[in-house]
Formats: sequence, structure tokens, C-alpha cells
Amino acid sequence: MKTRTEKEIIDLIIGFALNDDRIRGVLMNGSRVNPSITKDIFQDYDIVNLVTDVEPFKDENYILSHFGETIIIQKPEDKIYPPPVGDGRYNYNMQFVDGNRIDLSFFNINRIDELTKDSLTEVLLDKDHIIPNLPDPSESSYLIKEPTEKLFNDCCDEFIFGLGSHIPKTIWRKELPLLKAYIDVVLRKPLINMFEWDIGIKTGFRKSIGKAGRHLQKYLEPEIWKEFEQTYTDSNYDNIWNSLFLFYKLFKKTAESVAQEYGFQFPEEAGKRALEFLKHIKQLPEDAKAIY
Repeated sequence: MKTRTEKEIIDLIIGFALNDDRIRGVLMNGSRVNPSITKDIFQDYDIVNLVTDVEPFKDENYILSHFGETIIIQKPEDKIYPPPVGDGRYNYNMQFVDGNRIDLSFFNINRIDELTKDSLTEVLLDKDHIIPNLPDPSESSYLIKEPTEKLFNDCCDEFIFGLGSHIPKTIWRKELPLLKAYIDVVLRKPLINMFEWDIGIKTGFRKSIGKAGRHLQKYLEPEIWKEFEQTYTDSNYDNIWNSLFLFYKLFKKTAESVAQEYGFQFPEEAGKRALEFLKHIKQLPEDAKAIY
């Protein structure tokens, strides 16, 4: 089996639209049109079809008969887990046997202005010449934004409260699934936000770290990235404990750098109290009858 080329897939998408009068325009967005990233073999085709009526395109057989054999498909608007967007769109996320993936969506043509606001948008087809002239695709919609003082303070509060309240009781109880969830939500997410602002400062807020920080390694200093890698631990509790103190070290260092740039104040005392409490819980016996 041979994977279809980008040209073959784009020709297939445009050909599908040309043969159906109900499709009046086709947009492509996402990584395939992003000039700032290196192309690779797993890039999806994120396609928006602008149609006169969405309802007829809910016929799965009609869609699949044109695009080829799939390993699996998803129809997000037909699902309850996770909940659908429910705004009138209809989507097919199609993983094909040749390795390609197309996320094919259908929107009513009257939403054209809304759908062309994404800076990572390229016009593949415009039958009626009604799609606005768009600038060349860029990451301008996704660039790092500067923090306000309120946003900075709330990020610090989320991290420090998590470190000093959610995490200690959960790791002492050895509730691994909940602990891992807390680590990702109340520690990792704020840390990535803080990394993002620090990177923004250093790059003039002209870069993007990508979805969920996927491009962080590109922008973090090698020693910082190495420490950040070490926060992704296995289920061994000694390793998890070590990662918690590393989280705090990384967050404090980065937050202080951001604070210095803007004249903000890192909550030093709150962080110190949370860290000391965490250290106390680390020494607490498994059968303890009281915290102190």
C-alpha cells in the first residue's frame, strides 16, 4: 500500500467539491498551511466546506464512497461523549488505511466571515468569488499574548494552592489516578502558561508554543527542558515526589522572571508555606492519625 501524496489528497478534496453544487467554497486550515512549522508525515488535512445546506452531508455513505477506505471515523456532532459543539456544523474525522487523515467539516455558507478569521486559513476553492481576500497564512491568531497582572496572580495562585492543598493529601492517600490528574491540571498547566509568557517576553510575543505547548522544547533552554522532561514520571511514588519539588523550582524561577519584566510580585511567602507543608506531608507516616 502506498500513502497518497498531498497533491492527490488536495485534488480529491477539490474534486469532491467541484462535483457537488451544494458546496460553494473550500478552506484548509491548521498545520498544513502553517509556514512556521516543519512538515511531517502525520499532518492532518483540516478542511472546511462552505455549503448551502449542511443536512445532506450527514450521509456517511456519500462521503466515504469518495474519499476511500478508512481504519476508523469519528462524527463528533453525533456523539454525547465528548459533547458536540452543537452550532450547526457537521464533521467527519477520517483516518484512512493509507495513513492519511482528513478532518472534513461542513458549515453553512452564511458563516463565511466567521470561518475566515483564523489566520491559518487558505482558500482551496471559491465558486462564487465571495470569500474575502485573505492574507497569506500565518500564526498571528495563535501568538503568545502578554499577561495582565490579574492573570499572572491567578496563575500563581492556581499552582501554589494545588501544590499546598490538592497534591499533599492526594499523594499521601496514594490515589494515583487523581494525583496524576491534579499534577497535569494544577501544576503542569500553570507552569506551561508561565513558560509561555517567559518565551513571549524573550521573542517579542511573535511566536507560538503550539497546542498544549507542543513546541516548548524549541524555545526552552536545554537545561530547563531536561528538568521539565523529568516532571513526566511513572507511577513510582519516589519519582513523583521528586517531580513535585522540581515543578516548584521551575515555576518559581520562571514566574520570578516574568514578574521582573512587568513589575509584578511573585507570592514568595505563600509559595514557601505551600512547599514546607508538602515537605511535612512527605515525612508523614502512612498510618498517621493526625497531620501534626
